[in-house]
Amino acid sequence: MYFDIGSIDSELGVATTPKRIRGQDAPSRARRQVSAGDVLFSTVRPYLRAIAQVPSGTEFGIASTGFCVLRAETGVSSNYLFYYTRSDAFINELEPLQRGTNYPAVRDRDVLAQHIPLAPSDEQARIVEKIEGLLAGLDAGVADLKAAQLKLTQCRESLLKAAVTGELTTALRQEYMWGALQPSSNRHSTETGAGLLARLLIERRRRWEDTQQKKFESQGKALPSGWKDLYPKPEDPDIANLPKLPEGWVWASLDMVGEITSGVAKGGKRDTSVPVREVPYLRVANVQRGFLDLSEIKTILATESDIANLGLRKGDVLFTEGGDRDKLGRGWVWQGEIADCIHQNHVFRARPYLPELLSEFISHHGNTFGKIWFEAAGKQTINLASINMTMLRRFPVPIPPQKEQQVILDTLTKQLLSLDQQQKATEFGLKQSNVQRKNILKAAFVGQLVPQYQHEEAASTLLERIRTDRRSRAMEPKTNTIPIKKRGARSGKTSIDDVVDAIQRLPNDRFTFSELCRLVPDKYDTIREAIFTLLAAERPCIKQVFDAHEREMHFLRIQS
Repeated sequence: MYFDIGSIDSELGVATTPKRIRGQDAPSRARRQVSAGDVLFSTVRPYLRAIAQVPSGTEFGIASTGFCVLRAETGVSSNYLFYYTRSDAFINELEPLQRGTNYPAVRDRDVLAQHIPLAPSDEQARIVEKIEGLLAGLDAGVADLKAAQLKLTQCRESLLKAAVTGELTTALRQEYMWGALQPSSNRHSTETGAGLLARLLIERRRRWEDTQQKKFESQGKALPSGWKDLYPKPEDPDIANLPKLPEGWVWASLDMVGEITSGVAKGGKRDTSVPVREVPYLRVANVQRGFLDLSEIKTILATESDIANLGLRKGDVLFTEGGDRDKLGRGWVWQGEIADCIHQNHVFRARPYLPELLSEFISHHGNTFGKIWFEAAGKQTINLASINMTMLRRFPVPIPPQKEQQVILDTLTKQLLSLDQQQKATEFGLKQSNVQRKNILKAAFVGQLVPQYQHEEAASTLLERIRTDRRSRAMEPKTNTIPIKKRGARSGKTSIDDVVDAIQRLPNDRFTFSELCRLVPDKYDTIREAIFTLLAAERPCIKQVFDAHEREMHFLRIQS
């Protein structure tokens, strides 16, 4: 079983996804033998706390060289060691020792050189028991908060879907019927979606004709005969597979209802004789699903013509061109937050022809129904999915009556505000739980979590015994390899055949390393090396399996 950094859940501090690999397929970094209880400490970006213990029952495993492997000495609790390495006190000492820019890391010797507050063995056990009790309660609370977050996300998605499909205003339509609302001075108050769409199309054509007239006037030319016949008709929406709309609504394409424009290409060629000036511009990273992230705005040199043509205006609906497939077409509405701001060519802009078509309604539709539509319509390359102007023009948009749009947005804004407040409360709760977790570990290792007893063996005595044990081990001969020999060799050491015989004598195909050791009278490391050899064989007689439920390592006998 191979443990790499990707196997570690840094939040939970457990190895959740170790990989089963054959020895011959092991990556070059798979070079560190580990056993149950060993602490795996990632030396890359230690502040991320990719730290875990090798699961119980793992008698045989390999870890990446990206870990510093910590094995507790006799008298030191592995759990005690694990919890201290996850504490701020330990991590803070290592952070200044990081080397490198892209992958800041510490060396094994940096980790091993850190001091640990060593408590008497019995006190270690009490500290671990207390930590685990407190963290269990904390983890239960965190699980409840995360469940609440998930529910809030689902509520938000359901609310947005109800808004753009008309479900949110079903009762209101049934009560008033949109053609019989109270009288209003606004002549469009009883207008249906079809009526609004007709006016949008008239305005679309008017703007095109106006642009053509100005173009020919600027060139000192007369308009050609039949020039109005050259009007580019908008893309029609494909409504064959679209859901049925409520009464008074109508489907349109985005091309019918708004002017769609791409942005400025970064690094594109330009005439050096044309003056330019530096202006802010929006990138894909600024345009998120349902909001704009303006925390980092970059600038670009642009001509006055580009600034005039690509300058964002309040009410512009933004769509992203590419990225991961599930992020295609995400966006929100520009509210004029930054003066003279333009947009990159990977961000599309749709500008409604009339203010009666509310930009926020279009964007909410794009972020709900559009998410699925763009995923299906987008193009996929090896590393990137994208949409283009043609796809965006065809994007189907529902057009409700203007007054119903306003009711939808007013209701939506109020309910989303409530959901956002609840979401912030759960986020605050999670942050507080993280603070509590750190405080628990801090108190544990300064002697504030459990009582100390004078009659217990002193930590200094334990430390001296550890030193004595280490000196004794240093004098022992090394026996880390196992000779591969034929059956019957009389060296007195266990052969590969002896281990295979023992495996065949086991009553069950599934067995643990401990069960095998009881049948083979040899040292732990010798049997362990034999297992390595058998797993790496061209035709192995055993394979390694990990029981994710019991979190234990097992071996499985392969029948020849």
